[in-house]
Amino acid sequence: MSNHWVQIKKAELHRHLDGSLRKSTMYELGKKFNVDIPADFHFSPNMTLEKALIFFDTSLKLLQEKSELTRVSAEICEDAKKDNITHLEIRFGPHLHLQKGLKIEQVVDSVLEGIDGRAGLILCGLYGDDPKLLKSYVEISKTRPGVVGIDLAGGPHHSQSFKLEDYQEAYTMALEIGLGRTVHASEGRNPNEIITAVNTLHATRLGHATTLLDSKEALDLVINKQITIESCPTSNLQCGVVTSLKEHPITKWLELGVKACINTDNTFFSNVTLSEEYQTVSELPGMTQELMNKSIENSFNAAFKLR
Repeated sequence: MSNHWVQIKKAELHRHLDGSLRKSTMYELGKKFNVDIPADFHFSPNMTLEKALIFFDTSLKLLQEKSELTRVSAEICEDAKKDNITHLEIRFGPHLHLQKGLKIEQVVDSVLEGIDGRAGLILCGLYGDDPKLLKSYVEISKTRPGVVGIDLAGGPHHSQSFKLEDYQEAYTMALEIGLGRTVHASEGRNPNEIITAVNTLHATRLGHATTLLDSKEALDLVINKQITIESCPTSNLQCGVVTSLKEHPITKWLELGVKACINTDNTFFSNVTLSEEYQTVSELPGMTQELMNKSIENSFNAAFKLR
């Protein structure tokens, strides 16, 4: 890869903590906690989202103590700086790190300690979680200005008791205090999720949204309300929500005026840096330097602000 993209200042808005450990740290902690880490522990092209999510079961076993949470979050910030990322946002689900008796507030504070002001922190619930969890994250953020947003990650399943619209109250609370709002929406699924996320949950950013072009209503809504799409093309290919990178919609989005930006999703599991992702996107059919510049501008403009 040319170092052209490394030299350019970039913003990363969509990076998951538990999928972005350093390779050396992943295997070191695996040995420390007696967790078997496969030799090639990365996503592969066209696996399903469901299979990809299983990978996190392993990495989460390594991140159940305060010291490891602080270490990994610090290393993510250090790695981002080396990649010339001048604005970084890290996201994770604190409730997934309670296996050894930590309280959610301790988990959040451990990550904020590692970040040490070098990134904004987004707190994630998962599709199907009790909406009270998302409300608790909004409450936690009130006394922690390093928390810049909330997110709903994962994906819906017919077995879940709660639907996307059930998180309206939590997202309205976030809106009222100026907390950033993003949602994993339409990651290979019905574009109606996009409409619900924007109209009902007040989302200003959407993760993935790969089926946006399948609905004129959703497309018009995203353009008219200037919603930013946190695009992660390599991850989208690996999770099987696009069949090939050449068919990824990001070029078309940018041509139409959608405020799309480029992200890694998970640097370890997807085995990619942000500069490498920029290189990949720059080689997509129809992509131009002008559109690449627009995506960079979009990422900085959509950044959640410290409160």
